[in-house]
Amino acid sequence: MARDTYRLRIEAPELARQVLPGQFFMIRSPGVTNLLLGRPFALYDVWTDASGAPAGIDIAYLVVGKMTGLMATWVPGDRVEVWGPLGNGFPPADCERLLLVAGGIGNTPFPAVAREALGLARYGNRAPQAKLPREAVTFCYGVRSAEYLAGLEDFAALGIDVRLATDDGTRGHKGFVTELVANLLQGTDSRGYRIYCCGPEPMMHAVAKLTARHNIPCWLSLETPMACGFGACFSCVTKVKQPSGEWDYRRTCVEGPIFHAEQLAL
Repeated sequence: MARDTYRLRIEAPELARQVLPGQFFMIRSPGVTNLLLGRPFALYDVWTDASGAPAGIDIAYLVVGKMTGLMATWVPGDRVEVWGPLGNGFPPADCERLLLVAGGIGNTPFPAVAREALGLARYGNRAPQAKLPREAVTFCYGVRSAEYLAGLEDFAALGIDVRLATDDGTRGHKGFVTELVANLLQGTDSRGYRIYCCGPEPMMHAVAKLTARHNIPCWLSLETPMACGFGACFSCVTKVKQPSGEWDYRRTCVEGPIFHAEQLAL
């Protein structure tokens, strides 16, 4: 898909019928003990068979370590261990304008999010929702350099507004994706906006501050390291504000990975 970035297609109809945008799967290679634990990967999108029925899931990943390096060697016919769908997913886009913000490999949940918001696909057992017009969905996407921009053709095919930023200026705005968001919101009537965000924690922290300033509802997808994916190991806890105003810890894999920005102590 881009430099060191790949799409993995897994044949698993039962998972494809259940998953919601923003949920994730734990994946590991069977019989490999050097990588005993699975790794979490967000849904990129569901793929369908010739009849249009859900046939499997796509995930997108950046090669950064031993597990993703191994995954890049897998070929058609290989068997993998997958458990999921896990987590809560993004809420339906019940809004007038939807802004998707991604940094790095944080773009992975958003093809499915955008397709659902536009009424182009349905996921899981979620009831049909009101369709947003294409001009009401904006995708702001930032990476270190243009060679890491992944999946642009998928977003272009949706016909939505795509705005790019690169740290080195090789494509789009030279600077951070948060600067794109700030420019977009500057002087804008924020009523009716909703923001979904995924990427490095400092970027999400900056987006959360911007949305608080403009009084825009914002949901963040955390990329917390985890071991089991279903809440047994408590290795992925994050600090969450309770309705009482007190702070407590919640498991990202079960209560998340999607949290309202106001809940988090980023």
